This record gives sequence, C-alpha cells and structure tokens, in this order.
Amino acid sequence: VQLQASGGGLVQAGGSLRLSCAASGFRFSINTMAWYRQAPGKQRDLVAAIASGGSTNYADSVKGRFTISRDNAKKSVYLQMNNLKPDDTAIYYCYLRLNRDWWGQGTLVTVSS
Repeated sequence: VQLQASGGGLVQAGGSLRLSCAASGFRFSINTMAWYRQAPGKQRDLVAAIASGGSTNYADSVKGRFTISRDNAKKSVYLQMNNLKPDDTAIYYCYLRLNRDWWGQGTLVTVSS
C-alpha cells in the first residue's frame, strides 16, 4: 500500500486549497478513505471520510467548508478546503484502514491570519 498526499501550502485566511492523495497497492474502489490532520502539539484527528459508495462524514469543525471526494478510476481521494481558517493549520494525512492503519506522508497546510 502506498498513499501519496500532495497539495498543501501557505494560504491566507479565507482562501482555498485542494489536497490530493494518490493510492496504490490495494483495491481502491472498495475501501473507505479518509483525511486526518495533526496540528502542532495536538493529537491527530479525523477531518473527513468517504466510503466506497460515496457517503461522507466530516468533523464538525469543517462541515460546510471542506468537501471530500474520490475518483476510483484515478485511485485518488481529494479534499477541497474552502474558507480556510488559521485553526486549520496542520499536517494533513491521507488514511486507509486495511488490516492495519496506513498513512500517507502528510502534507503541510499553513493558514495565515
């Protein structure tokens, strides 16, 4: 299993970013995928998840601002982040639970005020 996240960067508050996670080494289309984030000094928390059928769930803090999506043909999962806030600053990780926890390498999102 490999999960390759990209798309992080520095953005001003109110701005947008789109994260991508390219997956390989497993049957992507039948597995739930998720994004987690970890801010400095804090635990790693679930941001959003998307099931194989497309159903989604979000952390309360990002509802209405973030959208998770997937492209099974491209074996990729995305996180569209709009109206970013300084509290969204964190390393964002792509995640898969398949026999064990699999994590991407993380991509840093920094939101300046």
